[in-house]
Amino acid sequence: MSLETAVALAMFAGVAFYALFGGADFGSGFFDLTAGGTRRGAAVRAQIDRSIGPVWEANHVWLIYVLVLAWTGFPVAFAAVMQTLFVPLVLALVGIVLRGACFAFRKYAATVAQARVFGAIFALSSVTTPFFLGAVAGAIASGRVPASGVGDRWTSWLAPLPLVTGVVSVGMCAFLAGVFLTADADRGGRMAVARSLRRRTLAVGATSGAIVLAALIPVRHDAPTLWSGFADRAAPLVLLSAVAGLTALVLLAAGRAAWARVAAVLAVSAVVAGWALAQSPWLLVDQLTIAEAAGHPATLQGLLVAVGLAAVLVLPSLGYLFLLTQSERWSR
Repeated sequence: MSLETAVALAMFAGVAFYALFGGADFGSGFFDLTAGGTRRGAAVRAQIDRSIGPVWEANHVWLIYVLVLAWTGFPVAFAAVMQTLFVPLVLALVGIVLRGACFAFRKYAATVAQARVFGAIFALSSVTTPFFLGAVAGAIASGRVPASGVGDRWTSWLAPLPLVTGVVSVGMCAFLAGVFLTADADRGGRMAVARSLRRRTLAVGATSGAIVLAALIPVRHDAPTLWSGFADRAAPLVLLSAVAGLTALVLLAAGRAAWARVAAVLAVSAVVAGWALAQSPWLLVDQLTIAEAAGHPATLQGLLVAVGLAAVLVLPSLGYLFLLTQSERWSR
């Protein structure tokens, strides 16, 4: 395996982890937004605070990890993405900042009215941020980011595939969050909350599945290179994702939320892995391959050493943090 391929795999692994953990974090905002009024939605919002409170900051480690690998390992591609997709990336960054600030501020609001404002900003930012990040992925996959970095800053992402991938990203995050929140409420003995979340998550999952199927149309017409990859080498992963997603829905409906989490994680992981495989060997589809975008070999070697050290030092700490959050005494 070449150096650039190894670094690209490490980077896409970070994308997968961010899609899983950051996605479940963002998706909680959808359920906060649709929970209802102050009284009716209080139990669901309390569950959201219990579930994501200990880990919501840690999830952005994966975003930083991906950005560092991108700008040091593939600087030409990174510069092109940042110049062409400046608008959605800035909007996503604003959403991340507002979301984090308002999640913290609403707990210390002086009045109910202030808490509602902070809560609304948190929820809306949680929905818009994955939309913009998904639009960025769709713009890259549809070949709208030229290697020179002078693509149109509006039509590059306000196009069929980027808009659809933005919506799919929101649905994927909401489905992941719903499964995790339902499992947490079930484990904590909050059965009324678990039932409410289960019903809504099943609806979100079914809707997201329909949107993914509908997304095949713009993929075929708007991103032929990506479509070719999905239909060929990534087809097994597409099938695995569909089976895992259906399994998650069945397990959730049967009241097996803990096992549904495993299936949901597998479904999302297969989507990200399939996307990476379908796009390979392109880093910027139809514009720049992984080999062409790679930095100096010495830089790539240093990055792999850093990735190895992070795996040894950071992953165990994150794993222990998530293990602690699974104990009910920490989630109360």
